[in-house]
Amino acid sequence: MVFFGKDQESQQLTDEERRKKRMKWTIGITAFVIFQVVQALFFILVIMKFKSPKFRVGEFDFQSLNAGTQASPSFGMTFVAPIRIKNTNWGPFKYDATTVNFVYGGVQVGQVAIPKSKANFKSTKKIDANVTLSSTNLPSSSTLGSELSSGVITLNSQGELKGKVTVMFMFKKNKNSQMNCTMAIDVSTKALKTLTCS
Repeated sequence: MVFFGKDQESQQLTDEERRKKRMKWTIGITAFVIFQVVQALFFILVIMKFKSPKFRVGEFDFQSLNAGTQASPSFGMTFVAPIRIKNTNWGPFKYDATTVNFVYGGVQVGQVAIPKSKANFKSTKKIDANVTLSSTNLPSSSTLGSELSSGVITLNSQGELKGKVTVMFMFKKNKNSQMNCTMAIDVSTKALKTLTCS
């Protein structure tokens, strides 16, 4: 039978404790490194992924709408256009002043000014613009007469928003947003029938 002295037992305990401590340190360092890698990937793939904000016009009701006939085609309308700038970035989007053009058959029939401002991070900037449209500048060869006979006229809203996204006060990137919306207007009910933006 073999007996260990107290010194041998304490030495064995000390070696075991050291081994456990080394294991804890190894696990701790490994976990810390993995956490840092995950943080870095999240920062690069999510925070630093700059996206172009969405520049759109929302649905609206007409304040007034007057339309002619197929024989005497014309229209005039007023409404408040809800312009929306949706910024999904992790930093504010500062943009320059611009305009939104309302177009019928490739001809401008109205325009609204969008002042210089910013859309905060992960938020939507809301601008309610008073719009007045008129067919006065349309050529006689336009398809307005046939559209009026069908009861629905189609308009487009177009614009470009130029600005800069800033993340963490130091990372900046220029971003442009295009508005291209098509709206079908029911002249008999004086209401917006459909609105699609791309």
